[in-house]
Amino acid sequence: MNFKHLHYFWVTARAGGIMRAGEQLHTTPQTLSGQIKLLEERLGRKLFRKSGRQLELTDDGRVALGYADDIFTLGAELEAALRQPRSGPRVLDFRVGVADSVAKSVAYRLLEPAMSLDVPVRLIGSEGKFPDLLAQLALHRLDLVIADEPLTRRISVKAFNHALGTSPMSFFCTPALKSQLQGRFPQCLHDAPMLIQGAASSVRQQLDGWLARHQIQPRVVGEFDDGALMTAFGREGRGVFMSPSVLEAETVAHYGVEVIGRSDELVEEFFAVSVERRIKHPAVAAITQAARGRLFSA
Repeated sequence: MNFKHLHYFWVTARAGGIMRAGEQLHTTPQTLSGQIKLLEERLGRKLFRKSGRQLELTDDGRVALGYADDIFTLGAELEAALRQPRSGPRVLDFRVGVADSVAKSVAYRLLEPAMSLDVPVRLIGSEGKFPDLLAQLALHRLDLVIADEPLTRRISVKAFNHALGTSPMSFFCTPALKSQLQGRFPQCLHDAPMLIQGAASSVRQQLDGWLARHQIQPRVVGEFDDGALMTAFGREGRGVFMSPSVLEAETVAHYGVEVIGRSDELVEEFFAVSVERRIKHPAVAAITQAARGRLFSA
C-alpha cells in the first residue's frame, strides 16, 4: 500500500471534502482525487460516494478511516518520541480510556495523581463505551480503563480488575425546586421531576430497585448517558439528580444546588482495569494508591 495515498484519503475524510484537503496539503483537487482513486483501486473498494456536491464516506471508507486514524496517530507519537532530547528525562506516555458512564469530576480526581510523578507524563485520554475501551485495552492501545463496573467473564478480554473504591449517592436540586418538594427524603421524590442515569449505568439498575422498594414514582424528565449533561440540566432546575457523595462539596459549590438526601443503599463502584495482574506501570500505581488512600478512604 502507498501510504501517501492513504494520507491523502485521511486528510480528505477529516477535512470534509477535496477542496479543503487540497488547501491543507497544498495540492490541486485533481491530484488529490487521482491519488485517492489509486488507493481505491489498490483496496478494491470505493471509499467515498457523492452526495449532491459533497463527498461522504462509504461503509468501507469508515472502516479505512478508523485504521488510518490509528496509523497516523502512531506515526505522530513515533516522531514525538524520537525527537525527545537524549539527555533529558524520558516522557512517559500514559493512555487511558474512561467509560462514558463515569462522572468527569471523578475521572479527573482519579487520574490527577498520575500527573504528579517524578517523571514527565503525557496523558492520552479517550472516552467511550466500556466494551469498546476493553477492546482497545486488549490490543494494547490503552494502558488502563477507568469504569464504574468490573470486567466480567462474559467479555473475553485478558485483563484484571483493580478496585479503586466506592461512594454512596447524594441527591441534589436547586433551592427553588427544593422548596416545591413535598415531605421528607426520600418520599419527597414521589412525583418530583427527576434526571436519571442511562440504562447502561450500573447505578441506574440500583436506582430502579431502590425506588420500587420505597414505593416512589418520580416523574422522569430526562435520562442521560453523559453525567455532565445531566448535571447541566439539574443546575438549571429541570429536576432532581444524583451524583457520588464523594463529589458532594464540589457539586454544591460549582452548580449552586443543595443536597436533599443521601442513600447508603445506592453505591457507585470504581475500577481500574489493566492487562497487569500485579501493577507495575508507575502511573497506574499512583492512581490506585491515591484512590484507596485519599479519595475513597472516608
